[in-house]
Amino acid sequence: MKIQISLAQINTHLGNVSANLDKHLQLAQEAHASGADLLIFPELSLTGYVLQDLASTVAHSARPDDPVFKPLLDASRKLDLVVGFVDEDHRHRFYIAAAYLSQGQVVHIHHKVYLPTYGLFDEGRFFAWGDEVRAFDTRFGRAGMLICEDFWHASPPYLLWLDGAELMLFASASPGRGLGSEAQLESARWVEHINRAYASLFTTFVLHANRVGYEDGLNFWGGCTVFDPNGELLVKGPYHQEGLVSTVIDLNQLHRTRARLPLLRDERTALALREMNRILGSGSRTNR
Repeated sequence: MKIQISLAQINTHLGNVSANLDKHLQLAQEAHASGADLLIFPELSLTGYVLQDLASTVAHSARPDDPVFKPLLDASRKLDLVVGFVDEDHRHRFYIAAAYLSQGQVVHIHHKVYLPTYGLFDEGRFFAWGDEVRAFDTRFGRAGMLICEDFWHASPPYLLWLDGAELMLFASASPGRGLGSEAQLESARWVEHINRAYASLFTTFVLHANRVGYEDGLNFWGGCTVFDPNGELLVKGPYHQEGLVSTVIDLNQLHRTRARLPLLRDERTALALREMNRILGSGSRTNR
């Protein structure tokens, strides 16, 4: 089974949900016209990233009666969408979130688990952290979503892999930091390395959408990528440019790769659980 993937490298308007929604709907039309089956937007694509005290004013709930999600759910009848937004729960806690929309339905919502509060980042002051990392079923197979700092930690991709994810959908608002070789940003180099590593280690597809543009002094570099289960790069978007980045993935590659390299078959999850319990136990030297 082959599906066409589009990744949206967009520059968002900070705090202007209406303008960002218009851009989402326009790009959804363009992606559908080009044959896309799935369109993935970056982290906080509907709101902008450096929200701080604006977080509560731009929050929405992924429901059919919500004025922002209603047109997005309508658009999802033509192609599946992953959108980034601020989610408000019934107790008025605010989360950095991603929603998977398909055929007019909200299939899954992921709340960002790791909130960086170091260096350039201050997310822990303004958002609550998520407490779940779960895969979910789509019409293309089982998938899992992670947001930026989530996939800088090894455990969330590992949990998605164990939970059956064949498509790992990563969204980020990654700012440029450091200058590597050949004028490549050091942050871009690191993200591309770990995404390739996850694709190889977990023999799965890794699809990463990153935003572009400037916001409150931060420079977001784009460079969306798709890696296949062999760790091969299928497509890479340009740095610092808006637009759609598209490729076709062949889901039969999962069969071919895992038949040759049965890492999932041989994974010893009971051993991992036992050792985690030992490490977290009161007698563990690391916790003294």
